[in-house]
This record gives sequence, C-alpha cells and structure tokens, in this order.
Amino acid sequence: MDQSPINRRDFLKTSGTTAVAASTIAGLASAPALGAGNSNEAIRIAFIGPGGRGFGAHVKKLVQLKKDGMNIDLVAVADVYSEHRDRTANYIKKELGNDVAAYVDYRDMLEKEKLDAVCIGTPDHWHAKQTIDSMNAGLHVYCEKPMTKKVEEALEVVETWKKTGKIMQVGVQSTSLPVWDDVRARLQDGQLGKVLQFQTEYFRNSSMGQWRYYALKKEMNPQNIDWNLWLGTKEGLAEYQPFDRAVYAQWRRFWPFGSGMFTDLFVHRTTAMLKATGLRYPGRVVGAGGLYLEYDGRDVPDVATVAADFNEGVQGLVNATMCNQETRIKQIIRGHNGSFVFGNGEGFDGYDFIPERPQVTRDSSLKQQRIDVTPIKDTTYAHFKNWVEAMQANDQSKCNNPPDLGAAAIAVVNMGSNSYRNGKVYHFDADSHAITEGDGSWSKKWEAMSEARQKPKHIPGWKAGDKGSVLEEPSYMTLAGPWVDGKPPKNNPDTNAG
Repeated sequence: MDQSPINRRDFLKTSGTTAVAASTIAGLASAPALGAGNSNEAIRIAFIGPGGRGFGAHVKKLVQLKKDGMNIDLVAVADVYSEHRDRTANYIKKELGNDVAAYVDYRDMLEKEKLDAVCIGTPDHWHAKQTIDSMNAGLHVYCEKPMTKKVEEALEVVETWKKTGKIMQVGVQSTSLPVWDDVRARLQDGQLGKVLQFQTEYFRNSSMGQWRYYALKKEMNPQNIDWNLWLGTKEGLAEYQPFDRAVYAQWRRFWPFGSGMFTDLFVHRTTAMLKATGLRYPGRVVGAGGLYLEYDGRDVPDVATVAADFNEGVQGLVNATMCNQETRIKQIIRGHNGSFVFGNGEGFDGYDFIPERPQVTRDSSLKQQRIDVTPIKDTTYAHFKNWVEAMQANDQSKCNNPPDLGAAAIAVVNMGSNSYRNGKVYHFDADSHAITEGDGSWSKKWEAMSEARQKPKHIPGWKAGDKGSVLEEPSYMTLAGPWVDGKPPKNNPDTNAG
C-alpha cells in the first residue's frame, strides 16, 4: 500500500471522503438536530460498528449514562456482522427496554432513522468517511480513536466539523482527566521555564502477540459478515482480499486497516501530551523501530519510537515495545527550570515537580513538590458524559477532545508510522498543511535563530515573559568573534590591548 506523502490539495481532489455517499444523506445536511441543544428532548444516538471497543465502551457506557438520568435514547445500530447487530440490540432492549433498529450499511441508517448523534467504533480505515458522512447528515459524532487513518483525512474531518458546526468528540478518554488542564496552566505560567521536551510511552507484553487476543469464532464467516462492505472496496478504502477471520478480528495487525501501536496506543499518550502542552501540529517527524519478535504474519512493528519536533521549539518522544512492559519509561514534560513527572497509565491523583539545580535556575525557592489533582475512576464514562453534556449545551468548546486536537495527534503518529515504513523524515507546513519529505531546512532554521541571538519560541498561551528562557552571558564571551585580517573584532578587549 502506497504510503508516500501527498499534497493536501491533490488529496481533496481524489479522496472518496469528500462526497457524501448517498444523495439522501446530503439532503439532511441542513436539517437541525432533533434533540441536541434542547434539554427537553432526548438526544437520539445510534451506533456504527459496535464490535470490541464499540460495544464494551460505547454501548455499555451510554446505557449506564441513560440509567443515571442523562436525557438520551439509544435507538439504532449498523454493523456488517450480524452477531454484533444482534448483541447490541438485545443488550439495549434488556437494559433499557426499547427496541433498536438494525442495519448492515450505516448509510441506510442515516437515511431512514431520525437521529441526533452517532458513535463510530469501526476499523480505522472507515473513520473519516463515516464521520464526514454523519456530520454532513446533520449529526453529532463520537469517533473512537484514532480519529482517522491518514493525516489528510484528519484535515478534512476538521474542515467538515467547522463547516457543519456539529459537536464531535474523539475517543481518547484520558483527555477528560483534569490533570492536563492543570499542567497546561502551570506550563503557561512558566513553572518549568522554557518547555523543551515531552516523553511518553505505551508498553505492553503478551505471550500470543498483540491483538491476537481478539478471539476468532466460527460465527465469523461470509454468511454473517458483509466482507466487501467491511473492506470498503467500493468506496476505495481498501483493496479486495479473500475473507480471513484473522484479518477481520485482528485488523490492527495489518497496514491496510490500522497502524498497530502507532494509532491504537501512541495516539492515546500523544493526545494527552498535546493537550497538556497546548501544542498541536508538528513541524518535523521521524519514526523508527522494527518487527523484532512477533513473527505471526503481522505487518506492524513490535518496537517503535516517534520523535516529533514542533515549531514552538519543543520535541516530543513516544517510545514503546509490544514485548516488554515491566520497565516502562516515565512520562515527563521537561523545561529549563524543572520537569513534571507523571505515572504510567491514566490513574493520576497527582504528579511531581522536579526542579533543576539552583546554580542553573538562580532560584533557590524551587523545591521538589507533589501536585495533587482530582483522580477519575472511570475515564471512559467521564468522556462520554462530557460529549453528551456538550451536545445538550450545543457547545463544541465543552468537548475535551475536539477534532482539531484529534487531527494534531494523527499528524504525529501517522507521520511517524510512514517515516518508519518509508525510511524518510517528513515535514508538516503549518500554513498549507502540506506534508513533504524532510531536508536541511529544519536545522538551518534553528541555527539561524542562534546566529541572530533571538529569544526562544514558546508553547501556545505562554505568559511568563523570559522566565527560564534567557541565558547568562559569561564575561569572557566578550573575547568571542571572528578576527579579520589578523585583527580582533571591534569592541573586543583585545582591540585596546597594548
């Protein structure tokens, strides 16, 4: 599958996601949402592709929210697999008492059902199309991470989101933790001084190989699964291949449908770090790694690292193995005056501030401290609740993981994935959003700033002036400078010597 970068304008001309699949859906684009924004009417929610995460999180958490009193109705399901359709409909009927309309093709559901919102839990290669179709049909969207499979698709989702004004939440549940807002405020106030780097991780291990724990079942067969629709061959989303239970159930192992740890796991931690720092699109990304142990027919690597450099003068590192998890690296944000050190996972009740030496900071008042934050026991529940509340208020700003944040995370992990696969460095243009192959311009930009003695750049929202970002000039530096024709620089102390 070709992973070479393409210009965004060319992508928009050729992508099948730019047009809504059915004219009937396009006709709904201007229709107002039925329940959202009106607290007296229940928000009517449907599910697209409630398989593993889609059922265990999307369906079950929204059922729980309904039972807890939120004004929502769960009314329809679309899935290519009959077992998933029946399971979802039966579960909602058992738990809430209402019948659920069932469809094979989500587009039929969008056309025939009176909906306000959809939850998308399909494989990655369908996310962009289903999200765009749904928003163009006048519906709010919850899309499981990753928001899209490709950067170009993510940019188009953002455009559609802005055009339609719909409420969208991307399913990285850790963004609903209050810790990241607390961290961002402290960073902007200069507690760490100039922010230089973040590092994060997602280590795992398994005796059978990652994602092979999704069991293969006899019921998974072409009689129960619309295989061509799952592939998306007609829509241009994937090339045809014969039905295979392993590909269907464990699709994250194969490039046409997912990107392994890059989009299943790295996107979790990357999104959280972008939220914490306020950073968005990277300027330069490189990926490394390899498939070193899990030789089970998979495509994706089991060891990988992504290094993303940002135009604000910050580097992000994402590192993991899928074959070792007992010696994980720490999650850290580093600044000139100190660092914030976090635990692994999402169960934060606080984090540590580790100051640099006073000989560097010139501030002996900086002491190591524990910063307490409110923990959240069930981040998935909190994340869905946040989405429902944003729909009720008809206010996208209330969503904890909006599409612009989702797209920035996709840019980091997808460019890293493509760099690993293609052996190339990629640049992202902040203005045109074009992706190009790397050259020497990135290093030259920073060298030019040093040559001109410029001040460092800062994270968005920085309001601490020069705090922690101004170097002292040793007195002996007055001796620096090129000698011309054997003579010392003008105003150099040597000029007046003897």
